[in-house]
Amino acid sequence: MNTHLIRVAGLALAAGGLAASAVLAQTPVLTVYTYDSFVSDWGPGPAIRAAFEAECACELRLVAAGDGAALLSRLQLEGARTEADIILGLDTNLIHAARETGLFAPHGVIADLDLPIDWDDPDFLPFDWGWFAFVGRTDGPMPSSFRDLAESDASILIQDPRSSTPGLGLLMWVRAAYGDEAPEIWSALADNIVTVTPGWSEAYGLFLEGEADLVLSYTTSPAYHLIAEGDDGFVALPFAEGHYMQIEVAGRLAASSQPELADRFMAFILSEAFQSAIPETNWMYPAVIPAAGLPAGFETLIQPETSLLFTPDEAAAIRNQALAEWRDALAN
Repeated sequence: MNTHLIRVAGLALAAGGLAASAVLAQTPVLTVYTYDSFVSDWGPGPAIRAAFEAECACELRLVAAGDGAALLSRLQLEGARTEADIILGLDTNLIHAARETGLFAPHGVIADLDLPIDWDDPDFLPFDWGWFAFVGRTDGPMPSSFRDLAESDASILIQDPRSSTPGLGLLMWVRAAYGDEAPEIWSALADNIVTVTPGWSEAYGLFLEGEADLVLSYTTSPAYHLIAEGDDGFVALPFAEGHYMQIEVAGRLAASSQPELADRFMAFILSEAFQSAIPETNWMYPAVIPAAGLPAGFETLIQPETSLLFTPDEAAAIRNQALAEWRDALAN
């Protein structure tokens, strides 16, 4: 055995490894905290990562951190020590609390948005939006209001408002529609609720397994079944009270270790590459309609006559009371 040759080969391999490590060390990494479904194989994450990395000469690291409200909880826990450069997946109901952390910086993006409302927030940039709705099958029960739902035998799956943005959106929806009568509505709905899940993915999965008649989701959810599966047997139920809107946003952390990349990604959010991925992966309306328009099938979706939405400050002011009403009703 030639130990000299082995030693030379070993040194060569070590040198090659060091060279490769040096190359990797020179590749900047941008870390984005987002929600679980965004980074899933069928979510927008893979396409967005590929598109951004193709132009940034960087690595885009997408970190799943639970559902939307769990994102904020994680950020509040980590504080200035967070590894995140971008938080993507908060919504208007969480903006006030997110801003109070003092961790966000202005995004600096001049935005020409296709939203149903005017938007001028300097810190939080929309990337998609939609309306909450109960989704069921066309051959199942179809209540037309919260009162109708409460009086029916329809079983429902909802999400926890402490960890999930749809769950919190439902609290705001009931409060916006009924005001001081919200506790009465929750008490009436309590026996319709099969279970409360931590996030949207768990609830929708149980619904597809036949665990309940209806699931809290979005008016756009039937588009997935129609376009991706060729199944027109799902429907979002129009409610007479109107539907609460969700506008999902991204924010840039002031302490980002990659400030130039973070700014670049914030601008990328409104690009054709990002926005064109939203309708058929996140199954929401894009913040900027792509040049090709919305996919065929979106025209079949219900269009609520009444849109409900609290401002971030209004949502923050009523959140604790709405949560207490919900918790008390489900405890009884």
